[in-house]
Amino acid sequence: MNRPALHQAASLLLGYPDAEWPGRLSLVRTALGQLPCPEAELLGGFCDAVATVAPLELGARYVATFDRSRRRALHLTYYTDGDTRRRGASLARLKALFRDHGWEQGDGELPDFLPGVLEFAARCPEPGLAVLVEHRAAIELLGHALEKFRSPYADVVRAVCRTLPGPAPADHAAALRLARSGPPTETVGLAPFPPRGSRPTEGARR
Repeated sequence: MNRPALHQAASLLLGYPDAEWPGRLSLVRTALGQLPCPEAELLGGFCDAVATVAPLELGARYVATFDRSRRRALHLTYYTDGDTRRRGASLARLKALFRDHGWEQGDGELPDFLPGVLEFAARCPEPGLAVLVEHRAAIELLGHALEKFRSPYADVVRAVCRTLPGPAPADHAAALRLARSGPPTETVGLAPFPPRGSRPTEGARR
């Protein structure tokens, strides 16, 4: 598995389909042809599903999918911190980590924006993978919500989940418990990520 290439492809596919979308989609499809693995097949399935959708229409679907429901937010700390002061601390930690590795989030986006985190993981694989693993519960919850919404974007998030080492939560309830309690304290083979502050006791943001 070429994990950085898969993370870069997923990052591009989860970005808003702007005027550059057709070129982005073509680039990803070409790259996926050189990545023979199940994760690439999932990403390719998404590409096939949206290939004939006009960018303007796909943009409207994107907004309806990710911007109109907190259950399908692309901002990972929503799922663990909600709208609390803890979220500010989590965002500050991510921003500091990115800065330590020479990475600047673009377009004024928050550092927990999944496409940006995936791009960081593609460019800085070891610390980037550690971030994704720490936020695995959020990514899994997003995937479950997209599947329930019957969105083709579910395949992209499912592919990302399959790139992550270790066992996945068994179901939505297990992912929700993980979001509440936090990830395991040790992740074999990954560089340590600074410990989070206290976790919320309430459920993930709805």
